[in-house]
Amino acid sequence: MSQEKAVLITDVTLRDGHQSLLATRMRTDDMLPVCAQLDAIGFWSLEVWGGATFDACVRFLKEDPWERLRKLREALPNTKLQMLVRGQNLLGYRHYADDVVEAFIQKSADNGMDIFRVFDAMNDVRNLQTAVAAVKKSGKHAQGTICYTTSPVHTTAKFVQQAKDMVALGVDSIAIKDMAGLLTPTATSELVRALKDTVDVPLALHSHMTSGLAGLCQLKAIEAGIDIIDTAMSAFANGTSHPATETMVAALKGTPRDSGLDLPALQEIAAKLWEVRKKYHQFESEFTREDVSVQINQVPGGMMSNLANQLKEQGALNRIGDVFAEIPAVRKDLGYPPLVTPTSQIVGTQAVMNILADKRYTTITNEVKRYLQGHYGAAPAEVDKDLRARAIGSEDVIDVRPADLLAPELAKLRKEVGELAKSEEDVLTYAMFPDLGRAFLSEREAGTLVPEVLEPIGQSARPVSEGGVPTEFVIDVHGESYQVAITGVGIKGTGKRHVYMTLDGMPEEVVFEALNEYKADGASGRKSASKPGHVSTNMPGNIVEVLVAVGDTVTAGQPVLVTEAMKMEAEVQAPISGKVVEIFVKKGDRVTPGEVLVEIEAGV
Repeated sequence: MSQEKAVLITDVTLRDGHQSLLATRMRTDDMLPVCAQLDAIGFWSLEVWGGATFDACVRFLKEDPWERLRKLREALPNTKLQMLVRGQNLLGYRHYADDVVEAFIQKSADNGMDIFRVFDAMNDVRNLQTAVAAVKKSGKHAQGTICYTTSPVHTTAKFVQQAKDMVALGVDSIAIKDMAGLLTPTATSELVRALKDTVDVPLALHSHMTSGLAGLCQLKAIEAGIDIIDTAMSAFANGTSHPATETMVAALKGTPRDSGLDLPALQEIAAKLWEVRKKYHQFESEFTREDVSVQINQVPGGMMSNLANQLKEQGALNRIGDVFAEIPAVRKDLGYPPLVTPTSQIVGTQAVMNILADKRYTTITNEVKRYLQGHYGAAPAEVDKDLRARAIGSEDVIDVRPADLLAPELAKLRKEVGELAKSEEDVLTYAMFPDLGRAFLSEREAGTLVPEVLEPIGQSARPVSEGGVPTEFVIDVHGESYQVAITGVGIKGTGKRHVYMTLDGMPEEVVFEALNEYKADGASGRKSASKPGHVSTNMPGNIVEVLVAVGDTVTAGQPVLVTEAMKMEAEVQAPISGKVVEIFVKKGDRVTPGEVLVEIEAGV
C-alpha cells in the first residue's frame, strides 16, 4: 500500500524558497556552490526554475534565465529538475498562442528540465492542454496542478473532477498547490483521500506555511497516502515559504514513510544557505512571516509584500488593512478565482485602486476587463453582472478556450526582436516580456548589463539599479516619506547626475540636496494637477501607450493613456470633454500620482 512507501521530497529552495521570502533575488552564483551536496541527497526532484525566477533574472539580476537552467543542469546531474509553468501563460502574464507554448516547453526540455508542474490560475483545464501535450511530446514528466482555494463554489468534488479531467489529458502526476496556505489538516486529509480513491497517478502536496499549518497538513497528507511533499531547506523555509526539509525528514524518521534522506547532510547544506541568505537581507520583509489571518483574507504572502510596497510608494501604507478587506470583495465580484499569478495581481491591483480612489471601480484595469470577457478562462462562479456591464458594456463574452482565438505569433515575435536574438531561447525571452526582454538583450549586446547592488549588512538604503528598469524605494525621514526611482548612475548626454546614497555616514541634508539635483536634471519636472482638465493617475507606474494626440477632441471618460503598475495595465480617462492641448508623457515614461500627464481644455 502507498502508506508503506517512503515519502518522496521535492526541495523548492532554489525557486519557491527565495521567491517567497526574498523577492526571487537569489543569484545563480549563490546556488551553484551547494549544488553538489544537494545532488547527493536523493531528492525526488529539485524545483529550480519557472514561477517568477525568469522575470527576476531579466528584470533585476540581469542574468540570462536560460543560462541559469543550463548551469544548474550541469551542476545537478543526478537529480530531476522541476519548474513551475502557468499553463497557457507560461512564465508571463497573458495567454500566448499555442506555437509559443509548444516552443517554450520544448526549449525548456532541451536545456535540461525534467518535470513541468503546469497550473492555471482559474483551474480551467482547457488552459493546460497545450502545455501538457507539449511536455508529453518532449518525453518529459507532466504534472497537472489543482490550485487550492476556498469559496462557496470550491468543493472536494470539484477538485476531484478537475483531477479526473487532467488525467484524461495525460498528466503523469497531480499536485495540490496551496499557494496561500489555506489548507487545514482536516481539509487536507479529506482531499488527499478523495483524490487517491479516484485517480491512479502519484500525488504531490505543495503548501505554504503562511498560516503556520503546512507542516501539520503534510503529516495528515502522509497519513492519507500522499506520495510527494514540497519542502525548503530551513534557511529558506517557514514564514510564507514551506515547511523545512530537515524538519519533515526528522518527523518521518523511523516511521513506515521514512524519507530515507540523510539529516546530518541536510544540516550541512542548511548552514551554507543561512550564510547565503544574509547577503539578501535588504529583501527581508515583515510581510513574509507566518500569519493565520491568511485564513480570513486569503492573501498569499508574496502578494502581501507586493501590496505593501505599492501602498508605501503612495504614502498610503496605513490603508493596507482596507486593501486586505477589499480583496475578498473584489474576488467575490469576479466569481471567486484562486489567488495565484496572474489572478492574484488582477484582484490585488483592482482592490488597491478601489481603496485609493475611495470609490469602488472608478478605474477598472484592462486585465479585469479581459477577465470579465472570458479571456483568462471560465470563472469558477458567476461574476457580478453590474460590474461586467460597467467594465465591458455590450461587448461579447467568450466561452471557448481563450487560446483558440490567438493566431500563431512566434514568427512575428522573431521578426520583432530581430538580430538582438542570438538564439531561439532569446526569442522566447522577448516573447515572455517584450519591453524587458528587448532592454535585456540590448544591454547584453552593448555589454552594459549591470545587476542590482546588494547592500552590505548595516546599510539601510535600498539597492541602486544601474540600468534598465528603475529601482524604486521610499525613504522615511522625520515622518516624511520620499519616493525615489533611480535608473542609473548617470548616462552621457542625458543631463543625469551620478547619485550616491547612504543614510549611514552622510548627513541627510547632503543626501536630499543630491536628490533634488537629480530631480531637477533627470526627473519629469511635471507640474502638479490643479485644474479639471488635468489628466493624472492614482497609481505610480509606467506609460504603456498614449491614445490621443494634441488637437484631438475627447469626451469625459474616454481613455487617453494606458499605464502599467504591479504588472497590470489600466486606462487613464479624460476627466472632462474638450480638446487635448498638451501631452507631457510618451511611452515608457515613469509617472507618479498627482502629476499632469495630459492637459485638456474644455469647450474648445
